[in-house]
Amino acid sequence: MPFAPSFRISGIVIAATVVLGSMTASGARADAGFQRWIQDFRKVAVANGVSGSVYDKAFAGVTVPDPEVLEKARFQPEFQDEAWQYIDGRVHERSVATGRAMLRKYGRLLNDIERKTGVDKHILLAIWSMESDYGEFLKREDRLHYVPQALATLAYADKRRAKYARGQLIGALKILQRGDVSRNGLTGSWAGAMGHTQFIPTSYLAYAVDGDGDGRRDIWNSVPDALWTAANLLDRNGWQTGETWGYEVTLPSGRKFPGGSMSLSKWQGIGVVRPNGKPFPRPGQNAELKVLQGRDGPAFLMVKNFFVLKRYNNADKYALAVGLLADQIAGYPAPSRDWSRPFTRLSIAESEELQKRLKGAGFYDGEIDGKIGPASRTAILSFQAQYGMERDGYASMELLKVLRGQ
Repeated sequence: MPFAPSFRISGIVIAATVVLGSMTASGARADAGFQRWIQDFRKVAVANGVSGSVYDKAFAGVTVPDPEVLEKARFQPEFQDEAWQYIDGRVHERSVATGRAMLRKYGRLLNDIERKTGVDKHILLAIWSMESDYGEFLKREDRLHYVPQALATLAYADKRRAKYARGQLIGALKILQRGDVSRNGLTGSWAGAMGHTQFIPTSYLAYAVDGDGDGRRDIWNSVPDALWTAANLLDRNGWQTGETWGYEVTLPSGRKFPGGSMSLSKWQGIGVVRPNGKPFPRPGQNAELKVLQGRDGPAFLMVKNFFVLKRYNNADKYALAVGLLADQIAGYPAPSRDWSRPFTRLSIAESEELQKRLKGAGFYDGEIDGKIGPASRTAILSFQAQYGMERDGYASMELLKVLRGQ
């Protein structure tokens, strides 16, 4: 999600038919304080270039805050999950296989974007996967939020995000005013990230591209518009054509390492080298050491493109996951050193089996999709508590074997 502040915005755009029903309320249930806030903010929006008629249309029927927004705002995986947990949930056999299928399907489009912007097509596929599971989440009606309502909810009720939400709300109203999307189509995440590639409104206004030539910048329904828009953001923030995002390295034992950036040749000079023994192709290039799990996990020297990826989402875990997924879609191997996990990792198929068995035992009522999120972890914790196991919440092979024996 481009240009988020220090919190992660996640959530998926889906069909708009549900939101209009959910955002209306009877007068008896209406929130008077929220309605006053909407009325007062109208002056601010008009002073910032939003017409009064557009504002009134946007908030017609919106009488209560979105009840799910504040709940979702409390969970931000980039800052809460362990590194291995975050990467495992996003870089796996299914996301790689789907990325390669999308490369075949949209190869001509991706090659054209890469040729004209210089942005690696595999990076664009990885971002698309990370942001909306290649558009699959856009079909999920249970994830829908009407963007003006969601942002007004944050501005009204979340002091930490109020300034951000006010600015993004004005941006969302300007998108509606432009006519790129209908009122019913202005949907997104709990904090306003929109479309296939999850752009917040101000970044949409700055970078959105009409990739399919129909006269509209429709990142909700047009894959060309969404991918061109993502590439435009990276290109304009300094993406270096033909360069990698970083290098896996091994660390010599028994010493500390300097913080900050220095040349790859200097890193090599103090024993930070590639596991395959190959030299760095551009030894004069500056890089920064990242060890997201300390000495227990893989280590990387990150170059300029890694930090350009952080312009999309300012979290090391996010940028690393994009880079690793892009490399594997392109056919490069996973890092030679795996993450240190306190259990044996499951494949996606095994994770689905785990969910099915938890559901059959009455602990889980979510989707069977192999994605181990909060609902799956809650079910695991409940099962572990009932059977006297250590309550760690991990979807592990050890747990699956126990479930197979039930």
